[in-house]
This record gives sequence, C-alpha cells and structure tokens, in this order.
Amino acid sequence: MNNKVGIVHSLRDGQKYMDTWPVRKELAPLFPEQRMIKATRFGMKVMPAVAAISVLTQMVFSNHQALPQAVIVALFAISMPIQGMWWLGNRANTQLPPSLAGWYRELHQKILESGYALEPLKARPRYKELARVLNRAFRHLDKTSLERWF
Repeated sequence: MNNKVGIVHSLRDGQKYMDTWPVRKELAPLFPEQRMIKATRFGMKVMPAVAAISVLTQMVFSNHQALPQAVIVALFAISMPIQGMWWLGNRANTQLPPSLAGWYRELHQKILESGYALEPLKARPRYKELARVLNRAFRHLDKTSLERWF
C-alpha cells in the first residue's frame, strides 16, 4: 500500500511541477524539464487515441489473434504520459546540486530585494522550489536583473 501512495504522490507532484516550471527558451538548454513537459503533454493528448485505435482496428477487422498484442501496445501507449508525470514528480522532489542551490539562493535574494514576497528560503532546496523561484523571477524581475543568469 505504501508503494501505491508513493506512486500517486509522485504523479500528483509531477502534475504540479509541470504546471509550475517556467517553459522559457532561456532554460531549455540548461534543463531537460521543458522537453519532458512538452512530451508529456503531447502524450496526454495523443496516446489515448493511439491506444484506442490499436485495439479497435484489430476488433473491426476481426483479427482476434492480434488482439493481445494490440492490448499490449495500448497499455504501453497509455503508460507513456504516466511515465513522464512520474519522472517530473521525482525530479520535483530531487534535492538541487550545490551549484544550482547557490543559484536558487541568489535568485531568491534578488526577488526579495526587489520587494516581492516569497516563501522562506529553503536550507535544502529541491527542483520544485527552484521552479517557483524561476517562475517568480521571470514574472517580476526585469530583463536587466536577469541578464546575469541568462
């Protein structure tokens, strides 16, 4: 039961992280999140149709011998966006390496100096805290403030 809660929690965190991460061209070469978010969103739109088509075509053509393979293809197709959400959820809860933690602290301080409210600075920040700070920085800091980092 504990494992199921972990998976559900990870998928929920992945959804939140996907909604929080700023999809910006400046971040694309630095982080894989943007590619994973785009692939996951694409998979959420397309893969249910792929799953349905793989099973329905075998049923329409009365190819019952190929139905088990079609079901496997359908399950694989449906699992792809779930895998993306799971990856994003795990990434969101991963502690930042020291270099990124320092960057998080600098950005956090810059936003506070600009007069905007933020959650308290985390001693051991994770990627989800970095996502929140980056999101706030892109929304509230002007381009000259961000030049140092991008």
